Amino acid sequence: MNERELIAGCVKGDISAQRQLYERYADRMMGVCMRYVGDRDTASDLLHDGFIRLFEKIGSYKGDGSFEGWMRKLFVNTILEHMRKKRKIYDNKQIEDTALTTEDYTIIEKMAADELMKKIMSLPDGFRSVFNLHAIEGYSHRDIAMLLNISESTSRSQYTRARNCLQEMIKGEK
Repeated sequence: MNERELIAGCVKGDISAQRQLYERYADRMMGVCMRYVGDRDTASDLLHDGFIRLFEKIGSYKGDGSFEGWMRKLFVNTILEHMRKKRKIYDNKQIEDTALTTEDYTIIEKMAADELMKKIMSLPDGFRSVFNLHAIEGYSHRDIAMLLNISESTSRSQYTRARNCLQEMIKGEK
């Protein structure tokens, strides 16, 4: 089945279409989950929750833009909701423990994607969330502030500090 047929089947509640859609996108969405939570068990739970939410809301997909982009946004919102419930998003101690520097390194741009993902996953939860939302998902700091219930300046600060942490990790390997 092509994507439109799968979506139509899922809207109708066709289990076969749901299974095919899951098989087509599960690996990619698992990658999204792993980027935010960092441990496979929690990521698997969020993958499951995301697909349940997807099948509940698939009828609201209007066909504007890519389906995968719509799905990714739904998964990110599911993950952020989970993190807000667990109160992992914003921890003042995490911000204070990381020094803010203004040096700009281009080393990150030269790293292999897998190496960079491992480093991103080791960031404190708040830093990792903001970094993923801004650098990977493309959200503006204004949107991030609304999603995470923080100020725009906190979003910018956490992004900058996340970048600096990553740069320090990379620099420390040399």
